[in-house]
Amino acid sequence: MLTLLGVFLGLFLKFFAFDVLHISGSSMSPNLKQGDSIIINKLAYGIHKPFSESYIHQYNSPSKNEIVTFLHDNKIVIKRCVLTPGEHLDFLVDSQYYLLIDNTKIPLLKDEYDKLKYAEFVPEGYIFVLGDNYQESVDSRNYGFVSIKDIIGKAVGK
Repeated sequence: MLTLLGVFLGLFLKFFAFDVLHISGSSMSPNLKQGDSIIINKLAYGIHKPFSESYIHQYNSPSKNEIVTFLHDNKIVIKRCVLTPGEHLDFLVDSQYYLLIDNTKIPLLKDEYDKLKYAEFVPEGYIFVLGDNYQESVDSRNYGFVSIKDIIGKAVGK
């Protein structure tokens, strides 16, 4: 009986509360390296529907600089939230294109700039995410804003 209870408790925690993800790729280097394992708090922003990544009840949103996991093209992705709903997008155009975030120049390709330049603010219900390794990351510069409804959880430890 205790074994069965342990199995159910383990499954409950896996599906609703916490998960362990393994980093593949270098987009979050140097903070998260390929092969690192991280703990994801699935209850950080709300309660998910069983066997779904959508929320039954959402009670919080990601804050700036939190590392979040979300679904993109049916894959779980991990990135840093750098802009939250309502925040202004600032650009610098000289010989290259840049997104300015907290006095940091984030390089943009021309097509990335062209996609983002008309967005003055991060829309309500969305966040803007970047990988810590800007040169290697595919992130909001490529696929746009991330819906808060698609957020799975928050990284809380290694």
